[in-house]
Formats: sequence, C-alpha cells, structure tokens
Amino acid sequence: MTDTETTVRENPRKVREGLVVSSGMDKTAVVATIDRVRHRRYAKTVQRTTKLYVHDETNDLNVGDRVRVQETRPMSKKKRWRLVEILERAK
Repeated sequence: MTDTETTVRENPRKVREGLVVSSGMDKTAVVATIDRVRHRRYAKTVQRTTKLYVHDETNDLNVGDRVRVQETRPMSKKKRWRLVEILERAK
C-alpha cells in the first residue's frame, strides 16, 4: 500500500453551544444557537439565531438549559444534532 491509500480522511463534526427553547417532543429538544456575523455592506455585527433539532436519548433536557451539541447523521427529517453535555441547568 502507498502512503495515499493509508491516509485516513478526517471529518471533524461541528460543535455548537446553545439554549434549549423547547423540550416537548419525545427524545428531541430544540436548541437556539446565536451566531455573530459581520454585515457585508454596513460592517455592523449582527446576531443570527438558528434552531437546531437535537437528539436527547434520556429526555432530561428542560427549557432554559445551556447545552453543547454535536453534528451527527440524520436521525429524522430535521434532526441532525445530538446532545454532548449539559453545561448549565435552568434556574
């Protein structure tokens, strides 16, 4: 085997932090993540919110929890993220 054949292709999965905004579904939570981006024309920093559907196997997330999620294979039509850890519980 040559050097190029033994090279393993790495695919680092995306990791995001966000706030749980809904946990009413079974084994699924909705997490809102905030991205700060620079506006192209006005050069002002703008906040963009994205909702991620997260797989929560143990159903232990509550609204207001701060969590870390990781990209994974598609688990349903919209669910493409899984729970890595709970950073902070809601008060």
